[in-house]
Amino acid sequence: MFSPQGPSLRELTVQALSSVEHGYDLLAPKFDYTPFRTPARILEATSSALSGLGPFGRGLDVCCGTGAGLDVLAPLCREGVTGVDFSSGMLAEARAAHPRADLVRADARGLPFAGEFDLAVTFGALGHFLPAERPAVFAGVHRALRPGGLFAFPTVAPLPLTSAWYWAALGFDVAMRVRNALWRPPFVMYYLTAEFADLRADLLAAGFTVSVRPLPTLGTRPDGTLRCGLLLARKPLV
Repeated sequence: MFSPQGPSLRELTVQALSSVEHGYDLLAPKFDYTPFRTPARILEATSSALSGLGPFGRGLDVCCGTGAGLDVLAPLCREGVTGVDFSSGMLAEARAAHPRADLVRADARGLPFAGEFDLAVTFGALGHFLPAERPAVFAGVHRALRPGGLFAFPTVAPLPLTSAWYWAALGFDVAMRVRNALWRPPFVMYYLTAEFADLRADLLAAGFTVSVRPLPTLGTRPDGTLRCGLLLARKPLV
């Protein structure tokens, strides 16, 4: 599951008992050697899908972590890219890997931008926000975009109840809720709190129009349905 350069069991335990911010500060130097980093095939599928919708001016990676999403944005955005994250440790890793990017330490629930970007992306971060916090994140992205700007992120199709992945995700979420009920500070990371219908409703409420672009290269399920799509939220021109 982890490469030899990845974190030890003890390091993961310390991280899991920390806050989200401090946990990622601790994990940052070894994060790219864990399965938590967004897989290259998802990044490549997203880049391919977005390439047909650009070019774009300036790009924003929300909750950029060590900067995997900046690799997607850089060739698509002619005016440069910005990454934002609240973990100083993750930003330090992103800065080393992407010296030309502008990197900003900020909480995604209160993004400090207004009308500066044409394309925003996020990868694997929405599970770190409780459903009640998501509207603030989406409102901040909407505010950060120029009119006509696009917010894009890959999303997994709903898992059927017969899927082993569904029960694994449910088990993880239950364990995390028990951990957060018994231990402070909380570590927010859930897999089943960001279903497509809820994401769509929150994006519409933030003022976006919403569509989905298929990502066929990420495979299909036994019933022939696609596993993943790229959710596209567009800020209206007026």
